[in-house]
Amino acid sequence: MTFLALNGLHKSYGDAAALRGVDLHVAEGSRTAIVGASGSGKTTLLRLVAGFEVPDAGTVVMGGRTLADGPDAVPAHRRGIGYVPQDGALFPHLSVAENIGFGLPRDTPGRAERIAELLAMVALDAALLTRRPHELSGGQQQRVALARALAQRPRLMLLDEPFSALDTGLRAATRKAVAQLLSAAGITTILVTHDQAEALSFADQVAVMRAGRFAQVGRPVDLYRRPVDAATAAFLGEALVLPADLADGWASCALGRVPVEGRPQREGAQIMLRPEQLQLAPWPVDADPSAPPEGCVATVVESDFRGPESELTVAVQQPGGLRQIQVRGPSRVDVEPGARLHITVLGLAHVLG
Repeated sequence: MTFLALNGLHKSYGDAAALRGVDLHVAEGSRTAIVGASGSGKTTLLRLVAGFEVPDAGTVVMGGRTLADGPDAVPAHRRGIGYVPQDGALFPHLSVAENIGFGLPRDTPGRAERIAELLAMVALDAALLTRRPHELSGGQQQRVALARALAQRPRLMLLDEPFSALDTGLRAATRKAVAQLLSAAGITTILVTHDQAEALSFADQVAVMRAGRFAQVGRPVDLYRRPVDAATAAFLGEALVLPADLADGWASCALGRVPVEGRPQREGAQIMLRPEQLQLAPWPVDADPSAPPEGCVATVVESDFRGPESELTVAVQQPGGLRQIQVRGPSRVDVEPGARLHITVLGLAHVLG
């Protein structure tokens, strides 16, 4: 069931168009991640939903209630939406308890108990209630900011890159804890991020934004495996895009004959493979490199050792001469320049466009 519906949203700042007709439907209780490069319009969209700005055109409807119809909009404080900005924006002169309870009137029955409950919800110890923000770690500050947003019992939570200031290990742990908390509370959530892995792991639905529009919206696994174009494929992770001729469910490309989804028939197509689909093994020195049973034989041109794996530049033979491509393989495989590797493909290639 659709809980939040964005239809035809446009927003410009002077001559610069930030949003160009954005449509998005968000299911109740779900988590949606909006991902895109800097300047693509992600934060502008979030601010329109929050009510901090109004659209030039289009509608925002939440739970059947119209929050914005062009410039005619409900003020932010009357929308019942929680918002956690990138830096948490805690009040430095207030304690943790005072920050969490900032939006709760002083005469609210059971106010102190509610503040303690909120702190426990975000997995923080009650001993932190008297501390000031500068006495907390980055992850603790973000959890306090989340508790403050939860105090109003919002039906929708907006997260604007809330984990970007945290180091890698803390970021992953905090993101997982926040996702579990919001799911348990049944709160519909929208996360804005530029981190592709974060979007794929956090969300039920991912929307890729480019130049003020959504290039593709869908389940994380669908976007990762079946991106709509090469730009989206590259944005969501490492991707190998190759020209190919398609016939009878196979693609003829630099890696040999590769099975593809469906049975498209055309020349001059493009296929996409993810690094984990490529299987690399040493090719015997005395074996004929022109006739592998499947896949192709490649010559290592350059090897970049990265601990458990290596980033390789390899040359493969194709009609018209050699072609260099980037692949990734386990560092246990002999990857010295000049070495030959047998490359085979696991699973199906995705046909772009």
